[in-house]
Amino acid sequence: MSDSKPYAERYRPQFHFSARENWLNDPNGCVFHDGEYHLFFQRNPAGLKWGNMTWGHAVSTDLVHWRELPKALEPYDDGTIFSGSAVVDPENTSGFGHPGLPPLVAAFTFAKKPFGQALAFSTDKGRSWSLHDGGRPVVPNQGLDESERDPKGRLL
Repeated sequence: MSDSKPYAERYRPQFHFSARENWLNDPNGCVFHDGEYHLFFQRNPAGLKWGNMTWGHAVSTDLVHWRELPKALEPYDDGTIFSGSAVVDPENTSGFGHPGLPPLVAAFTFAKKPFGQALAFSTDKGRSWSLHDGGRPVVPNQGLDESERDPKGRLL
């Protein structure tokens, strides 16, 4: 990375979001909540190679000017964070929020064999995240493949 300030570098895209450093992968869980657009994305914050998959997080009020926030979801329990989605739960049907404070809820593939789908939630506009049930999968591996990604049903 050059000594210049991020986002002022000569060859850095200025219209589309780019991570402050290293690289980014799949966008995940793009939502609008309380005046901000949230963009979550897979990345390896520790280097240029694949691995250590983490969800980065950026916010914007106009979809042009982005501010990268600290990591949203980090690897845990010897697994990493793969693809997923996020939603705003305005009625707090998940029970993760507080009266008048709807949570953001993220569903993601927890990549530890056998892979499964886990949940995390935030009650502070995505600035901090808690793993639901210690990060254990809420949708266990479906038995199609030990490293299956993304929920899918079995064909009968």
